[in-house]
Amino acid sequence: MVATRAPEDAYTAEPFLPGRGGLTALRRAAVDCRGCPLHRDATQTVFGAGDKNARVMLVGEQPGDQEDRQGKPFVGPAGHLLDRALEEAGIDPAEAYVTNAVKHFKFTQAEPRKRRIHKAPTLREMTACGPWLAAELAVVEPELIVVLGATAGKALLGSSFRVTQVRGTVLEEEIHGRAERLVPTVHPSAVLRADDREAAYRGLVSDLEVAARALP
Repeated sequence: MVATRAPEDAYTAEPFLPGRGGLTALRRAAVDCRGCPLHRDATQTVFGAGDKNARVMLVGEQPGDQEDRQGKPFVGPAGHLLDRALEEAGIDPAEAYVTNAVKHFKFTQAEPRKRRIHKAPTLREMTACGPWLAAELAVVEPELIVVLGATAGKALLGSSFRVTQVRGTVLEEEIHGRAERLVPTVHPSAVLRADDREAAYRGLVSDLEVAARALP
């Protein structure tokens, strides 16, 4: 008898994507994604959200604890800080589309009922989730992508990406077969962890101002 391989062992979300439809169809299909092992421990899939005609798409790393519980991206403390920074930079959060490179929360937990500690996804897990992000880009067709942090940058631009080297600059790259313009910056959670939080926040706003000016 030949043992059958579990879908997550293939490390690709491709078989779970719908054959047709827009964001609603993608979001519905993503609920059942088993493209990598992260779905086993996460509460639910956290798909992107926002304006389907958004000029700006913001791509983060993965859902956090609150996002995993609520099923929506950027609803925790980092998300609230990001909204404030966007408004200050002149970008309306309500007119943006926000998503993550990885759609399931990866964490460690010492014991049940203890706090779940964020754990960075591997390149293999990011690659497995890539088809969802490619599909979101194809549907939304943003004029600009804001890359939030190193993990999102590696998912979009490859493992050699270093956010400190290119933050606050406008890049032009081919992403999933599309010519894209991108502005990298730090993830808002890094601002919350910074020793000098005010200086880190001002840096984030400055980078987002570059993004605002880059919009036609």
